[in-house]
Formats: sequence, C-alpha cells, structure tokens
Amino acid sequence: VYEVCEVARGFIVDMPRHLARLNRSLTELSIAWPVTSHVLPLILREVVNRNHVANGLVYVQVTRGVASRDFVFPSADTKPSLVVTARKADPAAGAKRAETGIAVITVPENRWDRVDIKTVGLLPNVLAKQKAKEAGAQEAWFVDDEGNVKEGGSSNAWIVTRDGVLVTRPAEHGILRGITRTTMFEVAAKLGLKIEERGFSVAEAKTAREAFISSATTIAMPVVTIDGDTVANGHPGSITLSLRQAFFDIAEKSPA
Repeated sequence: VYEVCEVARGFIVDMPRHLARLNRSLTELSIAWPVTSHVLPLILREVVNRNHVANGLVYVQVTRGVASRDFVFPSADTKPSLVVTARKADPAAGAKRAETGIAVITVPENRWDRVDIKTVGLLPNVLAKQKAKEAGAQEAWFVDDEGNVKEGGSSNAWIVTRDGVLVTRPAEHGILRGITRTTMFEVAAKLGLKIEERGFSVAEAKTAREAFISSATTIAMPVVTIDGDTVANGHPGSITLSLRQAFFDIAEKSPA
C-alpha cells in the first residue's frame, strides 16, 4: 500500500489525513505498521529535509515484508518493509497548466471492486493513462456500466452544474476517498459553495458549467475537454480556479 503527500512551501500538506488513510489500507489488508504511527511523520520530515524538498512530493510505501513466494500471508513475525522517498517539483508548472486546463478521455471501468484501498496494483490505471497520453489527454476517467463517471486514473472527478453546485461521486461507491477531495469539502464550505455527492454521467459532465480533477499532485485542475468535446467555453472555470487558489490556505500543513 502507499500514500503520496504534497510538499508545498516547506510544509507537508494534509499529512494526518494521509497517514489515517494509510492506516485504513494497512488494516484492510492485515498488514502491520512498519514503525509506530508517531515515528512515521518524523521519518517523512527527515526524508523531505535530507532531499531539500520545499515543493514536491513525499511517497510512502509499505509491504507485508520479505518472505518466500506464496499466495498466503507469511508468518506473523514477518517484519513489514517501509520505503519513503521525496522529490522536488516545480509548482509553476502546475500553475501554468491550470491556466489552460487539461483534456480527459473516458474508459470503461475494468478494475477490481476494492479501489478504496490504496494499493500499488495499478495496471488498469497505467493502461488508461497511457491511452489518455496517446490521445493527447492528461487523464482518463473510468466509467461504470451505467455511463456514470467513477474517478480518474490518479485523481477524483468533479463537475460544477449550471447552478454553481459542485458534484462528485460518493466515496463509498467504488472510488478512492481522495485526501485532496476530502479537504476540498472544507475549501468549498469556506467559499460558500454547495457540494452534492452523487453520480454524474459523461453526458452531464460534457454539458456542465465546469469540470475538474483533484489529487495531491494536481490540487484542483480544470478540465476543458472530455473525449474531445469542449466543456463550456473551453477555458478553466472561475469556481475551479477559486478552489485551487484557496486550497493551500485551508489545508492542514505540517512543517517539514
């Protein structure tokens, strides 16, 4: 299982929520913590500082440990393994992309039912995002059998209705409960925006006032085309940009 936290202006963003989700993933798969929950934040900070990352990402991965190959779990005394890495990123690049927005394509859902667990079993996501790249897009949205959008290959999916209401699929219905998605509820509340958790179709997304994705690496990123069809006027929407601008001020920030 793994987690990715944004590092922004020397702060690790939403670290408590990321570690809480890591704990949930470990619990769902009966994997023990490799270190105590009090020590892991210290390790994250140390890795960020040693790599001199002021803006970028810190990645955490936990496995069940080293054991002989088998389908069943190894013995209970097998020590889980931990990998933590950090890398720099240019925030100006994301800001520039937000000025023009991104393109997404849609693909049929072909993943297992427990995508709510954040595991490294991401082959369908890899293939979907590769298909998006080949189509000149930056993200792929998985679509269920009823034609409703589930989530992106590495992001949650949102639309803004003509009435200015934010819509995103309920987290208990076959998607990962994104940490940035969760924080976005607080951001929206601060901005006086209403959120509806419900399904929405590809057709509704294409005719929406705005569309965007959210993740630790994109924050709120405007979507301007879906399967080649232009969303609204083809430019980033004002609501999405206001969410993006307000996010850092509202998100919980842990000094690195």
